[in-house]
Amino acid sequence: MKLGEIAARLGCRIDAGSERTRPTAAEGTRPTAAVEAWEIERVAGIEQAGPGDLTFVANPKYQTLLATTRASAVIVSSACEVPTIEAAVLRCDNPYLAFARAVGMLARHAPPGPGVDPLSSVAPDATLGVDVSIGAFVTIGAGAAIGARTIIYPNVVIGPGASVGEDCVVHSQVSIRERVSIGHRVVLQDGVVIGSDGFGFVKQADGTHLKIPQHAAVVIEDDVEIGANTTIDRPAVG
Repeated sequence: MKLGEIAARLGCRIDAGSERTRPTAAEGTRPTAAVEAWEIERVAGIEQAGPGDLTFVANPKYQTLLATTRASAVIVSSACEVPTIEAAVLRCDNPYLAFARAVGMLARHAPPGPGVDPLSSVAPDATLGVDVSIGAFVTIGAGAAIGARTIIYPNVVIGPGASVGEDCVVHSQVSIRERVSIGHRVVLQDGVVIGSDGFGFVKQADGTHLKIPQHAAVVIEDDVEIGANTTIDRPAVG
């Protein structure tokens, strides 16, 4: 991606103060077109970055590394003092946020296309929204509903009556138990289990323990991300 496009999309100003970006008198304060045309291929930490990489400095204790970075471009705060360096300097109010957005722009990740893998098992009365992607060995139970554009990676189990909203990403080995409700734009990382039985027992007169049935609802609302191998149990009531 061109450096000029990255800067524009991130809302950054290309600093004209570094060696490579210093303009001629005729150009005034505008960075050269050559700098804006640089190709940026990756993002990297400032110590590991090399040619073609974009990096950042948000913490002042790392500013000394600017002098030795091999990156093609570095994102810094508007007030950061930058020595004369070979890298182009992109200035903004929140360099960490800008870098996070740059990661999303430059990350090489191609999600699977829409469609239902023939090795999956989808109940006849399950509802699938438009452009869903269902991977191999996915099981979707009776009466379950999957929202539009949701991606479900291989080896996921979605129980009867469960619902998953639109634009969700459900990674491998996730188990969404019966009647669980998942909102929109939710990301479930590998191995998440939602709606398994909560731990509930009551001691009986003979000293044995009676398991309390765990049948209440579990609801995950919109815009939630749940980390790998997290479990969210269902309660007995409520």
